[in-house]
Amino acid sequence: MRAVGAALFALIATSAAAETITAARYISPTGRYAHGILGDALEWGGLQLSLADGSARRFDLPRNHVFEDIAPRLVDVTGDGAPEVLVIETDVNRGAALAIYGPEGKITETPHIGQSNRWLAPLGAADLDDDGAIEIAYVDRPHLARVLRVWRFANGNLSEVAQMEGLTNHRIGEQYISGGIRDCGGVPEVVLADADWQRVVAVTLKGGQLAQRDIGPFAGAESFAAALTCE
Repeated sequence: MRAVGAALFALIATSAAAETITAARYISPTGRYAHGILGDALEWGGLQLSLADGSARRFDLPRNHVFEDIAPRLVDVTGDGAPEVLVIETDVNRGAALAIYGPEGKITETPHIGQSNRWLAPLGAADLDDDGAIEIAYVDRPHLARVLRVWRFANGNLSEVAQMEGLTNHRIGEQYISGGIRDCGGVPEVVLADADWQRVVAVTLKGGQLAQRDIGPFAGAESFAAALTCE
């Protein structure tokens, strides 16, 4: 019986390894959502995942949704050692949401902002408060509301942990998203700009509260590059 159990475990492990996501890309460019926040008129109608066994999975959105994004992000949010995919998925009538996809499709998402032509800009994911769960950070409406929001992934769902106003990481028309998450000494920090693009700041999460500190003046993209590499 032990041999049978071991063989079954090995089979399950092999199957799980074959389902591991190794790459992700957006497919099916579309002009069906004329927001253009990233500097062009095209968004994406589908997502393609490459798996460790050499196969691919394709997920096509309904016509009232697009991926309003730069590129999918591979992050292990479940803690099982295999990555999931973080994306910006926009409902053309309700605005953007941050969604998590796995090999079988969408796992969960945040609520959509609630209005057309409203967007969010991800910063990344990490265990920001050392509680064993992964937190995901993004700026809600980086050109309007400028609110940093942090969500925790647990038990297959996302729940909001904290938020802080007066911060941003994107300007209209830029084809990239600034900032990110760094660890310069054992404490993960979210790096982004103040609302006026004058200062680069670092934000930490502790006890359900966000705390901000100044890193230095904003002087172009190199300011973020230096901050993210702890210079």
